[in-house]
Amino acid sequence: MIADISANGRKVGITGIGAYVPEKVLTNEDLSRMVDTSDEWITERTGIRERHIAAPDQAASDLALPACRQALERAGVRAEEIDYLVVGTCTPDMMFPTTGTLLAHKLGATNAAAYDILAGCTGFLYALVQAYGAVASGLATRALVVGSEALSKITNWEDRATCVLFGDGAGAAVIEPVSTGGFIAFELGADGSGGKDLMVPAGGSRAPAARETVDQDLHFIHMNGPEIYRFATRAMVASAQKTLEHAAMAVDDLDLYIPHQANRRIIDHAARILGLPQEKVFINLDRYGNTSSASVPLCLVEADEQGLLKPGSNVLLSAVGAGLTWGSALMTWSDGR
Repeated sequence: MIADISANGRKVGITGIGAYVPEKVLTNEDLSRMVDTSDEWITERTGIRERHIAAPDQAASDLALPACRQALERAGVRAEEIDYLVVGTCTPDMMFPTTGTLLAHKLGATNAAAYDILAGCTGFLYALVQAYGAVASGLATRALVVGSEALSKITNWEDRATCVLFGDGAGAAVIEPVSTGGFIAFELGADGSGGKDLMVPAGGSRAPAARETVDQDLHFIHMNGPEIYRFATRAMVASAQKTLEHAAMAVDDLDLYIPHQANRRIIDHAARILGLPQEKVFINLDRYGNTSSASVPLCLVEADEQGLLKPGSNVLLSAVGAGLTWGSALMTWSDGR
């Protein structure tokens, strides 16, 4: 699915962003005392040096709450003015009710329709498209898009192939009509034939929770690393290229590329194939690891704080994730409403 929305007439963009990561930091050295690995091994293969880990009493909605409050404050919007709230997450507080409804209650967004989207690491981009559609069509006036993950809760800390990769965190963005800038094009896709390559096998209706599923570690992340690497290097580049082509925009017109922070090798490959210099590629993977649907909004907040998001800047977001899913969003950064 691809859409060029530049001729829509109603400009819709991001007016406020926020982020939160839990206090606890787990370094590669810490992991080397837990499993058979080393700082050198992890850094060389992934680019990750440390990640943040949620407290035992912190769930996805708890991580999302401060990120949402920061985004609302920066947008100058009250929680009750939000009428559409969507959370991208693959680690919801529980199977139901949705994290979105729990978050709306905690936030005081009493006028918001609220729900979740599960699209793996592409969740924030899927949610962004949903929110854009609601605001652009007039269904909603102001939307709050959230990516929040407590991946440490579904990580097998005895599996060195996966436990070195993931971290916890949340990011949020306020979406509303803008006078300048705004979204230009989106691209989303999915291929369920690769679903088996990245999944949590149990806990759903296919394999309900039982003593056997717990004993077999089926409630943790299972990943076919080599296959996911091949998919990610191919899909993230293709999605970015399709989005730029559909918007009739050249790579040279981009001011900043924010890819999903899964692996440094994947990011470097994408930048090289796209022809982007390193100074136009935002990376914070080394400090947070793979935070799934939270990674893109976490990058947005840090890029803004570093002065990289100026009014008029052309910014491309891209991600790939479980499902398998992929997506991109192209926008011109707005100076607010």
